[in-house]
Amino acid sequence: MNKKRVMLIDDEVDYLRVTELNLKASGRFDVLAVSDSKSIIENLYSFKPDVILLDILMPDLDGIQVCEMLNRDQLGKGIPVIIVSALDSDKDRLDAYKAGIVDYLSKPADIKVILEKIDKALQYKGEVSDG
Repeated sequence: MNKKRVMLIDDEVDYLRVTELNLKASGRFDVLAVSDSKSIIENLYSFKPDVILLDILMPDLDGIQVCEMLNRDQLGKGIPVIIVSALDSDKDRLDAYKAGIVDYLSKPADIKVILEKIDKALQYKGEVSDG
């Protein structure tokens, strides 16, 4: 089975670790957990994720800025991004969709819902996950 690569970006370390463990426990994904939004492009080229799960509220670059940065990058612009955030205002959702995300989840998100959204994002990208 060819595992898909998920980059998980969140500055809340506890959430980051729990979600990483849950995704790995599914047996379907290789996961790179990143707590620093500044190092995203460098990690993008070394890890080459199939999908990105991204928090919207982060100290260095927020999720919208990260999406805009990904859209300007040759590799990044083709990767589906799912926002997973404690912020759930209409403005945040609208800004995120304008920045090119494929889905928006509110924290805390159940791992089953996260897995469904990842599958949907991979289909959006034109891939089908094994599982």
